[in-house]
Amino acid sequence: MKKYSILTTVLLTCIGVMSFSYVIKEIQKPIPEMEIKPIKEYKVSLNELVNPIIDIDQTDEFLDAIGHYESSNRYKIVNRWGYMGKYQFHRKTLKSLGYNVSRKEFLNSPLLQEQAMMDLLRSNKKSLGSRIHKWEGMEIKGRKITESGILAATHLGGVGNIINFMENGEDFKDGNGTSIVRYLTLFSGYNINLE
Repeated sequence: MKKYSILTTVLLTCIGVMSFSYVIKEIQKPIPEMEIKPIKEYKVSLNELVNPIIDIDQTDEFLDAIGHYESSNRYKIVNRWGYMGKYQFHRKTLKSLGYNVSRKEFLNSPLLQEQAMMDLLRSNKKSLGSRIHKWEGMEIKGRKITESGILAATHLGGVGNIINFMENGEDFKDGNGTSIVRYLTLFSGYNINLE
């Protein structure tokens, strides 16, 4: 019986060695080259790769960002110059938009403040007209200028000051020292819908 177990061990060892050498030979065989074919060809311009078209409406994010910068998104705040609410409206600006409300009414109505901001953005966009498209794509401090940046800067400094800056290079700063350039770059790149 011992002869058979030694013989079995030798036989199994030989089979194992032969199997192992077969596996090694298979591993060493060259892999045939495969032809890789594209599933579909896409023609994309370099501009689309660098500046992809954004279809997502980011109006809420844009408004939240401006509100955060202006007032930490506080509706009931009034600064030392009398600018009110989340977006820091002046009474003259509200009146120019057709809002004849008291300070208390304005501060106690988040809905009214949001509506006033949308009305101001639409009004500024209309006032600037084709200039927005003329200025879009320009670069300031390495940052591409977009409609959202232009409208934010117009909220800060008004239509006349944004035109003066974009056409004559004269920067405007508000009472806190914030410049149009800051708003042009900080709020650039939002896809906003004012419809």
